[in-house]
Amino acid sequence: MTRQTGTPAARQNYSPMIALIMAATSFMQNLDGAIINTSLPQMAHSFGVTTIDLSMGITAYMLASAALSPLSGWLSQKIGERTLLLVSVIAFTLASVWCGIAPDLTMFVLARIAQGLAGAMMMPVGMSVVLRHTPKSEWMRAQAVTVWPGLMAPIIGPVLGGFITQTLDWRWNFWLNLPIGLAGAIAILRFVPQEEKTEPPPMDFVGFSLCAIGLTTLLAGFQRSAESGRTREIALGLIIGGIATGWAAIRHLRRHPTPILSLAPLNRPSLRYVVLYPGVLFRTLFSAMPFLLPLLFQLGFGLRPAAAGGWVLVYFCSNLGLKPFTSTIIRRFGFRNILLFNGLMVALSLVACGFVAPDTNRGLLVLMLVFAGATRSMQLTSLSTVAFADISTDERRAASGLLSILQQAASAAGVAGAAFGLSLFQTIDHSHGVGLAELHATFFAAAIIALVAPLAASACHAPSGRKSAGIGHDLIHYAGIL
Repeated sequence: MTRQTGTPAARQNYSPMIALIMAATSFMQNLDGAIINTSLPQMAHSFGVTTIDLSMGITAYMLASAALSPLSGWLSQKIGERTLLLVSVIAFTLASVWCGIAPDLTMFVLARIAQGLAGAMMMPVGMSVVLRHTPKSEWMRAQAVTVWPGLMAPIIGPVLGGFITQTLDWRWNFWLNLPIGLAGAIAILRFVPQEEKTEPPPMDFVGFSLCAIGLTTLLAGFQRSAESGRTREIALGLIIGGIATGWAAIRHLRRHPTPILSLAPLNRPSLRYVVLYPGVLFRTLFSAMPFLLPLLFQLGFGLRPAAAGGWVLVYFCSNLGLKPFTSTIIRRFGFRNILLFNGLMVALSLVACGFVAPDTNRGLLVLMLVFAGATRSMQLTSLSTVAFADISTDERRAASGLLSILQQAASAAGVAGAAFGLSLFQTIDHSHGVGLAELHATFFAAAIIALVAPLAASACHAPSGRKSAGIGHDLIHYAGIL
């Protein structure tokens, strides 16, 4: 008989509603990021500033979230995961209302910082709650639910944001979070059980400071690395400073008896595979695609923004459309085979993007976008599921925090890397602007990076993780990567 995994609470209290609550709160957070870009000109007009000035609001959110995210594990022990998740959802909702009533840029930036601080808790704590109440044999099903928001928000956000901005006012884009947040808070109170309180270790102020400074400096450097002149030199300095501080943080975390962020889960092959190599490469590439595709259709094809958005919509709809079938496909072929073969397909899809042109057959272009979106969806689901395959109950908080930090860093690095590639090829071509040639070259460079990643999957051997305590039957059987 297969031994059930997890704590007794996980076996008794498991409910799809917990995964749905996590999906709803994640959707609110992702939608907020996707919806704001369509309102920037109107917001700038309201505040009496330039559109570029509003980038401060986007950067403030990202840096605030990065700075506080290492604290999520310690705070969840201090006040409890359920309480912290509830407080963060309510705080994010109130900060969204604050964004909507902000009279000027200064107040808006402060409101975005408050949003970022609350958002830093939502993802890692929410994922930890899902892990605590989900048997490992049900993780693929829970992951299929929780990753939907990341796929739906880019589809709904720009369209909904543009409609609200045109028909009502840009402020309603933020006020939209009020009913979603209130519903999420009520659902948390109703369906998420209160866990037993545990006394946290003493606060590791040095570790927290090093992590916060390293993350914010590194991400700020990534954000500005594609700009030219003196700004690029500053960005390079920030990146070097972030790497140096991060190295110091890692040394501290390894030596401290009770670090603010435990690195012990990285000893598990599944999480190491997803958080480090090759998972970070895939996540970086996937973060670059929403940035590159609109440029391909606008600057490369010469399409208007609305038409370009329609083509990008095909890509994201394919992401979403494959999701109901990913669990079945993984169960049929296994994680290792999927990660290897589909990784090669990801590289192939990037090569295909490097060959399309304005005269490409429209039907062929649709197939290419569907193929690229489907391979992205399959790879992300596989990585998200296998990440926690051999993580113990005691390690789930630290593992969730590490994965959250990775996603923030990969998102910033993906966009920055793509922008840097375009700038580099523009310099090589002596071009006055980004065109089809520079975009094609950047897609080819991304394809080369994607080809390196599957080599890690081919080197994985089964099944050291099968003997790890708490591996669910389904995950043991299919996770040949372990």
